[in-house]
Amino acid sequence: MTLHATSGARPPLGAHPTSPTTFHTVQLGGVNVFYREAGSPQHPTVVLLHGFPSASHQYQGLMDRLADRYHLIAPDYPGFGHSHHPEPAFAYTFDHLAAVVESLLVRLGLDRYSLYLQDYGGPVGLRLAAEHPERVQALILQNTNAYEEGLSPAFDPVRTLWHRRDAETEAAVLPFFALDTTVFQHTQGAADPARINPDVIDLDQANLDRPGAHAIQLDLLYDYRTNLDAYPAFQAYLREHRPPTLIPWGKNDPFFTEAGARAFLRDVPDAELHLLDAGHFALDDHADEIASLIRTFLSHHLA
Repeated sequence: MTLHATSGARPPLGAHPTSPTTFHTVQLGGVNVFYREAGSPQHPTVVLLHGFPSASHQYQGLMDRLADRYHLIAPDYPGFGHSHHPEPAFAYTFDHLAAVVESLLVRLGLDRYSLYLQDYGGPVGLRLAAEHPERVQALILQNTNAYEEGLSPAFDPVRTLWHRRDAETEAAVLPFFALDTTVFQHTQGAADPARINPDVIDLDQANLDRPGAHAIQLDLLYDYRTNLDAYPAFQAYLREHRPPTLIPWGKNDPFFTEAGARAFLRDVPDAELHLLDAGHFALDDHADEIASLIRTFLSHHLA
């Protein structure tokens, strides 16, 4: 295990990207799924899986910084971003989101890749990794979770929903979809909140304010309980396969705690953990630093 307590300093990067981001939509199982792509397919592929309540736009700055050396794919899940928001027959579960992402990767002919997982991206991507460990070259885990101690008390209203879903418990989690909460998610724990671009907050909130969005997000928050049921399988995958793992972690995250970051070291003791002076969306103000860590880490493990 390598542990680094990292400041907010942003080291200079190398070359600028040589390939601009392109934007695509493909139909998978009757659902239009949007994704961003940057970099040459001749380079190692990194699949970037986003969190709640965001979409692939959370990775645009990172893609700009890495496209000279890596092939980057960042999809929007159904119900998020520019992907379709199908209802009511579409099942908004993490199993289903993982199946959609896997279908996209198969459609694109990608059978070897690294995974960058943040927030919801963790349970989506770890499902893929546990099912097809031979495809995963490396993991980058940023403020996501596979251990119960990683969930802070901020999750308590959601835990109540898991035990009893009714009008009362749904009403108790509706504040998760409010603008004040979206602002809190992006700014709480940031070393300098003035560096958080309000555009990303507006994009995330626009996703939550669309007609039908609350029903979609309630279904996913309720289904989040299945992720805890899957934690033993995720941990077994990590323990058995020991994928090269980088953990750049916003140590001030009010939702996914530092204890959750350190818990990964039980099953992947050689993982490289960097504690950043950041919150839940560490890329908001540490994109340069995280990009530099990724460059060094992947150049070593994918040589």
